[in-house]
Amino acid sequence: LAKVAARVMAGKTLKELEFTQEIIPSYYAVKESVFPFNKFPAVDPILGPEMKSTGEVMGLGDSFDEAFAKAELAAGEVLPREGRVFFSVRDEDKPCAATVASWFVNLGFELLATKGTASYLQGQGIPVARINKIEEGRPHVLDIIKNHDIQLIINTTDGRATIAASAELRRLALRVKVPMATTLAGAEAYARAIAFGDLGEVRCLQLLEAESRQGDASLLTPG
Repeated sequence: LAKVAARVMAGKTLKELEFTQEIIPSYYAVKESVFPFNKFPAVDPILGPEMKSTGEVMGLGDSFDEAFAKAELAAGEVLPREGRVFFSVRDEDKPCAATVASWFVNLGFELLATKGTASYLQGQGIPVARINKIEEGRPHVLDIIKNHDIQLIINTTDGRATIAASAELRRLALRVKVPMATTLAGAEAYARAIAFGDLGEVRCLQLLEAESRQGDASLLTPG
């Protein structure tokens, strides 16, 4: 693709290069940014538009699930295979959260949630145990995380007040190395990656590239 782009910049047209249809790779690729949050333990690790990563990693696989799982592993995230998933989401995310929560139940995980989220999930017939927010008294969610009784956190926020209120939760998750999703899309990706299971054998990039080129060679050959 880089060679084709260089020729286009030099004045060639895609038609002249016989590049007349989209090339879809035979594999999926997921890029994951790496942030230096562990070097700044007092900083809230929630992402914002002003943040810059210190590096990037990529996972490749035959499916999105496999590629995402590999990208997370490359970024230093070890996805749990069992244990407890904690949910605390904003109201507008609760319908989607119920779907994702049911996936985790089917994968054998136990669910914990704060009052509002737990009430909604229970109303959808999803088994979940309620735990306290920090301001509701002990034992609360931070105590449970410190005891290593939560293996994955799903936490979405809305507005400055809720972001500030859950900042300590995110900082603690970072310190004790508990994976956290701050969007429902991220939570879904976690569930799919965990469901994928064993990542199998290591495959070299050269082999993947060669396999991909076999079907696309004619489209990449200059006229």
